[in-house]
Amino acid sequence: MIIAIDGPAASGKGTISKRLAKHFDLPHMDTGLLYRAVGFAMRDDLDHPNWEEKAVTTAQTLELSHYHEDDLTTAEAGIAASKVARVPEVRAALQTAQKHFAHQKGGAILDGRDIGTRICPDADVKLYITADAHARAQRRTKQLNDRGVDVTFDEILAQIEKRDADDRDNPAGAFYVAPDAHLLDTTKLSIETAFQAALELVNSVLAQKKNTP
Repeated sequence: MIIAIDGPAASGKGTISKRLAKHFDLPHMDTGLLYRAVGFAMRDDLDHPNWEEKAVTTAQTLELSHYHEDDLTTAEAGIAASKVARVPEVRAALQTAQKHFAHQKGGAILDGRDIGTRICPDADVKLYITADAHARAQRRTKQLNDRGVDVTFDEILAQIEKRDADDRDNPAGAFYVAPDAHLLDTTKLSIETAFQAALELVNSVLAQKKNTP
């Protein structure tokens, strides 16, 4: 079984995906961390003339275990990720790894921005998790402040809105709601309520498919 979960930054898709993976005993991949790792590695080189070539090499040789998740979940890493994600060769290298992960025996759960549209277009279940920008900025600001990172709401909101715009305008991307995806807006939902709503959607889709001749 393959479950594809897409959505913008801080929508709750990562938390929901991890909970669903635990519930269904499936391996989980946060594909955004792949792009963030490349962006983080390139953070001091993005203004160099040959940065795209280096980004491709970084993506092709990426070892995610070499990076700490706290470094990869900063707003700066997100902005860098949106830039390297515009390079088709970077996407190609990371998409290969994602597809291999998704099609392992027994299936998997992947969350990202183009899982249901490009990585796993034939996924058994597709969810699109969203929330308004202000709610997402509040969540990310609290997350970073709790880690001791001194950021403001206005700063994070601006970064999230820029990331959203970059993702939408990415000519190499496929960040949109798949026609057969089930939409879940978490703006006013607690973590537990959002997870239960996602679980109900997944179970409903699976039951419907089971009963369809």
